[in-house]
Amino acid sequence: MARPDPSEVASPSLFLLLSELRVGAELAQHFLRGLGVRGLPRGRGEPVMVIPGFGASDINTAALRRALNQLGYEAVGWGCGRNMGMRPQVRDRLSQSLRSLCEERGQKVTLIGWSLGGVFAREMARHQPQCVRRVFTLGSPFNGHPNANNLVKLFALMNPKMRGAPDMDGFRRRIPAPPVPCTAIHTKSDGIVSWQCSVETEGAQIENVEVRGTHFGLPLNPQVLKVIAERMAADAG
Repeated sequence: MARPDPSEVASPSLFLLLSELRVGAELAQHFLRGLGVRGLPRGRGEPVMVIPGFGASDINTAALRRALNQLGYEAVGWGCGRNMGMRPQVRDRLSQSLRSLCEERGQKVTLIGWSLGGVFAREMARHQPQCVRRVFTLGSPFNGHPNANNLVKLFALMNPKMRGAPDMDGFRRRIPAPPVPCTAIHTKSDGIVSWQCSVETEGAQIENVEVRGTHFGLPLNPQVLKVIAERMAADAG
C-alpha cells in the first residue's frame, strides 16, 4: 500500500467515532465466546510482549495475552502501568524488559502493540532489532499525520510538554518500518485513528491486514488473534 498524503488524511468522522460504542457488543461476544483459540496453530513457548494503547494498561490486553498463552506462547504485559505517552523512564524500562526477556528465553521476542503501543513496539524493534522476531501493530498511528486521530487533544492534555505544533521531522523518521517483519492490522471502521495512518508501505517482509470491528475492540477481536497466530506459526516454521 502506498504511503498516504498527510494533507489528505483527517481524523475519523463523528459517525465513526460514535460507532466505537459497538465495543459494548464486542465485549459481550467476548464474554460469551472468548477469543476462540480452537483450530488455531499453536506455539512452542515463544516469548511475546503486548503493549497497551494510550490510556490503557495490561488489564486491557489481558484477554489477548491469555489466549496467546492458551496457544502455547509465553505472553507478558509491558509492566509500565497505564500508558500515558512515552517518558524517559518508560523508554528505559521497555528497553531493559525486551533485552531481559530475549536473554532469559534465548530467543527473539514478538512485539504486539495496540494503538500507541504499536508505535512504541516499532521503535523498540528499530533500536533493538537483534531482540525482536516480529512486530504486530493494532490500529497504530505511525503514518499519515500525527493529528489524524480523535485522541490528540486528550494526549496533549496529559502531555503538556508536547503541546503545540507536532514534531513532523521526528514523526517522518518513524514512518519507515523497522528492520524486522511487520504486520499492520487495521480496521477501516476505526473511529479513533484514521485507518490510513495505521498501514505500512508494503515490502518483502511488511504487510497490512484489514479486519472488521472497532478500534477499542482490537485486543478482543478473534480476527486479530487468528492473524497473529498464523503469522507466528509461519515464523516458527
